[in-house]
Amino acid sequence: MPIKVQSNLPAIKILEEENIFVMSEERALSQDIRPLKIIILNLMPTKIETETQLMRLLGNTPLQVDIELLQTATHKSKNTSRRHLTTFYKTFDEVKKQRFDGMIVTGAPVEQLDFEDVDYWDELCEILDWAKKNVYSTFHICWGAQAGLYHRYGVGKFEFKEKLSGIFEHKILNPLHPLLRGFDDSFMIPHSRYTGVVEGDIEKQSKLEILAKSDEAGVAIVCSKNGREFYVLGHAEYDRDTLAREYFRDINKGLDIKVPKNYFPDDNPCASPPMTWKSYASLLYANWLNYYVYQQTPYDLEDLIKLCE
Repeated sequence: MPIKVQSNLPAIKILEEENIFVMSEERALSQDIRPLKIIILNLMPTKIETETQLMRLLGNTPLQVDIELLQTATHKSKNTSRRHLTTFYKTFDEVKKQRFDGMIVTGAPVEQLDFEDVDYWDELCEILDWAKKNVYSTFHICWGAQAGLYHRYGVGKFEFKEKLSGIFEHKILNPLHPLLRGFDDSFMIPHSRYTGVVEGDIEKQSKLEILAKSDEAGVAIVCSKNGREFYVLGHAEYDRDTLAREYFRDINKGLDIKVPKNYFPDDNPCASPPMTWKSYASLLYANWLNYYVYQQTPYDLEDLIKLCE
C-alpha cells in the first residue's frame, strides 16, 4: 500500500527515485474504494491445488478481492470432479457480460502441442479478445503466458531439448518498474516447462518490455508497456513441494527426467526442499494487484470501455 503524505514534503522526490510508492493527500482523498473483481481462468488439471496457490497470494494484501473461477466449456477435465466444477466454476457464456478489474490465466500441460491443436484454443482466443474491453489487466502464467504472447503478438515458442524444471535465479532488467518494486537485484522463482520464447522475438514488439530474465531459464517476465498485460513464464505461485510431486509423477510414468535444478538439498529427492521464492511471489502478486489493478481501474467498471478503447 502507498505512503500518504503532504504534496510538498521534500522526501517525496527521494522516495520516488527509490521506487517507493508515495501518494499525495489530495489523491488519497479522491479515491473511491470497493472490492476488486478478479477472474481466474484455471487451465491446470489440478484445479483445487492451483486455486489454493493463487488465492493464498491474492489474499496476502490489505485489498479486498472478489474471486470468480472460470473453466473452458470445450474441455472436459479428467482430474477435477464434475461436482466441483459445476459448484465453483463458471463458463465464459456465464461471465462474458460482466467486467473485471483483473484476470489471471494459468498454465496448462499442453506445451508440446501446437497452439491450434489444443482442444480449447478457439475458446481461449475468444476469452482473450473479450478481455481487451472487459478486463483492465491480465496476468498470464507459464503456458498461459506463451499462449497470450502468441495470440496477441504472434510470438512463437520453441521446445527445449529437455524439460526445464527447478528454481532459477533471475536478473531484473528494469529495477524501477512497479511490478518489481521491493525486489532484490536478483530473485528466485520456479520453472516447470518444455518450451520457451526467444528473447529477440519479444524485443521486436514495440509494445512489449522484458522485465526479468534468467541465464538458465531465459525470458521470465514480460509486460505490455501500457500495464494491461503481464506474462510470467515461471510459476511463482508454486508450493514448496509442487516440483517434487511433478518430478515423482514423471518418474512413475517412466519418463527420462532429471532432478529439478537448485531444488532438493544436494539433489537428494528424499530431502525436503527449502522454499526460496515465497517472498518474491507475494511481492509479485501484491504489486500487480496494487499498481496495475487497484490504482488503475475505475470505481465503476462500466467505465472500462472508455479506458480500453
